[in-house]
Amino acid sequence: MLSDYASGNWSVTELCRRYGIGRDTFYEWRRRRDSGVGDWFVDRSHAPLQCPHRTDPARVESIVALRRRFPHLGPRKLLAILERRHPEQAWPAASTIGDLLKQAGLIAPVRRRRRPLDQQRPFTAVHVANDEWAIDFKGWFRTGDGTRVDPLTLTDSASRYLLGVQIVPMTIDGTRQALTAVFQRHGLPLAIRSDNGAPFGSNGAGGLTRLSAWWLKLGIVPHFVHPASPQENGRHERMHRTLKRQTSRPPAATAAEQQARFDAFRAHYNDERPHEAIGQVPPADLYTASTRRMPDRLEDPWYDADHEIRRIRSSGEIIWHKQPVFISLALVGELVGIAELETGDHIVRFCDYDIGLIDRLRVFRRFGPPRENAYRPPDPEPSQKLSTIIPVQSVDYHPG
Repeated sequence: MLSDYASGNWSVTELCRRYGIGRDTFYEWRRRRDSGVGDWFVDRSHAPLQCPHRTDPARVESIVALRRRFPHLGPRKLLAILERRHPEQAWPAASTIGDLLKQAGLIAPVRRRRRPLDQQRPFTAVHVANDEWAIDFKGWFRTGDGTRVDPLTLTDSASRYLLGVQIVPMTIDGTRQALTAVFQRHGLPLAIRSDNGAPFGSNGAGGLTRLSAWWLKLGIVPHFVHPASPQENGRHERMHRTLKRQTSRPPAATAAEQQARFDAFRAHYNDERPHEAIGQVPPADLYTASTRRMPDRLEDPWYDADHEIRRIRSSGEIIWHKQPVFISLALVGELVGIAELETGDHIVRFCDYDIGLIDRLRVFRRFGPPRENAYRPPDPEPSQKLSTIIPVQSVDYHPG
């Protein structure tokens, strides 16, 4: 272009049109050539000479240092911590923090997964702390010395506060001992959400075990999810993913060291880590202990005057109209109330929890655990008439 201009055959306007550039670009290239610099023709950086919105090095250093301290926290949680500690400073957006961490080599590229379509989940409405807790055993694994560990986890559904992470035997007695310590420290919730597996649920009357029957005597309602539906306890399962990534990859050498990791994670999760579902504040800012304290002694359930009272024997049976009727082994030694219905059947209750029905043939029909959005079979359609002229009479069949 400059050689064509030196020949004198074309004007600057014609050359700019021919090479598809602006006049300012032409004069800039001519100025570089006339400067006498040997590499004047090499393309230079296109970055602006000045950027008033560029993050200053001091803030970049603070962001990088915080990421190195908390390597499991992403840009949004780091931004929440920085704004919490230094509200007087103007921090960059979370996307900018992500770019700075990439430049520092602190974010490894991951394969983006296509998000599934969202669906309505039957979560119980929770408004304040201790309305509902969630409990589960995170999948077992072995430590470096081969010891099997079963971590029992407990969270508050409203504040996401991690109430406990404890290695205990996956039994009713082991779980009850761990829950007793949590109840004495934080008080009693109104309800506990769990799956249907042992030691929380069973296939017996009302889905109860000795553990969930103990909850009812404490005034805690068990909330059972549908079988094979962990998404109905999604708040708790999401915490499990974070717990696994930060404490068991790889596992500790011994069970004691693994428990120390769980304790450190619980303190970090509650007091330092911002939680996106509650406005990027730590759960400890929202959680308060329950005012319902654990009683020193459990009394027998109380029933209305229209109930007949029976105590369940060691065989799981009661005596009803001089005949043994099996109820549940989970309620051995407990009092149940039996009230007559208009149909002539008798409803069997433990505390305020309906566990089954004794029909007129004195057969106990157990109830499954109550669940939200449970399937109800449709009402049978009326029999269609075979003729529009002569109506067909239906006859009920009675044996004998």
